[in-house]
Amino acid sequence: MVVSRSYAVRTYGCQMNVHDSERMAGLLEAAGYSRSDEPDAADVVVFNTCAVRENADNKLYGNLSHLAPIKRERPDMQVAVGGCLAQKDRETIVARAPWVDVVFGTHNVHALPVLLERARHNERAQVEIAESLEVFPSTLPARRESAYAGWVSISVGCNNTCTFCIVPALRGKEKDRRPGDVLAEVQALAADGVLEVTLLGQNVNAYGQEFGGEMSRGAFAKLLRSCGDVEGLERVRFTSPHPRDFTSDVIAAMAQTPNVCPQLHMPLQSGSDDVLRRMRRSYRSSRFLSILDEVRESIPDAAISTDIIVGFPGETDADFEATLDVVRRARFANAFTFQYSPRPGTPAAELDGQLPKKVVQERYMRLAALQEEISWAGNRAQEGRELEVLVSSGEGRKDGATRRLSGRARDGRLVHFAPAGPGDAQPRPGDVVTVRIDYGAPHHLVSDGGVITHRRTRAGDAYEAGERSGPVPTTLGLPAFGRPPAEPEAAGCGVPATSAAGAR
Repeated sequence: MVVSRSYAVRTYGCQMNVHDSERMAGLLEAAGYSRSDEPDAADVVVFNTCAVRENADNKLYGNLSHLAPIKRERPDMQVAVGGCLAQKDRETIVARAPWVDVVFGTHNVHALPVLLERARHNERAQVEIAESLEVFPSTLPARRESAYAGWVSISVGCNNTCTFCIVPALRGKEKDRRPGDVLAEVQALAADGVLEVTLLGQNVNAYGQEFGGEMSRGAFAKLLRSCGDVEGLERVRFTSPHPRDFTSDVIAAMAQTPNVCPQLHMPLQSGSDDVLRRMRRSYRSSRFLSILDEVRESIPDAAISTDIIVGFPGETDADFEATLDVVRRARFANAFTFQYSPRPGTPAAELDGQLPKKVVQERYMRLAALQEEISWAGNRAQEGRELEVLVSSGEGRKDGATRRLSGRARDGRLVHFAPAGPGDAQPRPGDVVTVRIDYGAPHHLVSDGGVITHRRTRAGDAYEAGERSGPVPTTLGLPAFGRPPAEPEAAGCGVPATSAAGAR
């Protein structure tokens, strides 16, 4: 009897990493591995790392140290490290943690099973980092974490040169998938019962620029409209756009395509034009606000979120006040705010005017308090409205105690709701319900009046049957409209993180 080896994938960072981890899991299962219910007991443990978050390396090596005694007891166990930090640190990982068996980067995810087998055969660590993309990750087999929501990568890499961001150095220049390939994947997901798809890219609305000619004109807007024709697909989201490339044809496509959700994540980074120049952000605050005005004119109920970095080198009191002014005028539904921290290898790390931690912290707290006030007012305005909610798993940390279920409204807001009565069929993750909002809290909405309508779906059937219903919560695309993360320090990635938005 042949016993298959088991695996566990641990994911850190943004939704692009979640997407890549699903491909790593798919590759391992295609190679004969089975998913382990106990990560520390797995035969292969893969870390898919992030280089954007503060202290990302310390967290990685701390987790690797935890596995060292387990590895000594079980020498056949293998440890692999991939992702952005692996792309950056390379051989340093094996030097600091010699019990690591495989190190691979962002450009050669497909090589993971081969590297594991080679390391086992040769009985030595395999470090293989490609300098450019070899195989587009979305073409690889996948083990999806969700029966009802799927990630579809439309591009990888970034052509921008923001001074705070390390992502272009680690993910490379932008490479776009052909529209037909993207739509084929979206159609396959919808045919499999998936209700919601999120289009992923470091800068989604620059999509198609490398195609050239007529094909490149309005490519992202055309892609959104094409997603609207996919049978069975009820919700389309995307992340993240860049203000420089955000055009009227995209706004029109959002407004005129019924399954494109009324939600937009538009990274501001700073409300000061001087700071934006030092960041090499190729727009100014007036242009940013004009985009929001145009979006709201076409999509009045749009929930708009953003990223803001506080304490960028040289930021003055006046610069910070300019940011507060833009936040007041923008009325964001939510903002992911970060204290600037230098990233080695980025131009901003070498700039003069690095601010004292105390100053940055005080500004961060003021900004967070202002945004909480605005978010709360926006959520209170939802009271009395009937909202369609896609029921999700793992979103409500207190659902067990409150006996509520949780899900996302079409605009991305988190909704906690009381399920149906004892004699009624209970909504399952993947089902769609309508509820009336009783209370708007700063970071979520509450409905305790019971479910008004409940539509059972194929996705709910799949979840109930145990198909693709892993323990990792799916944040349904864009950053969650919920309580800001406990760790505010970050700067860099264009795709919002699963626990916090990255800087874009």
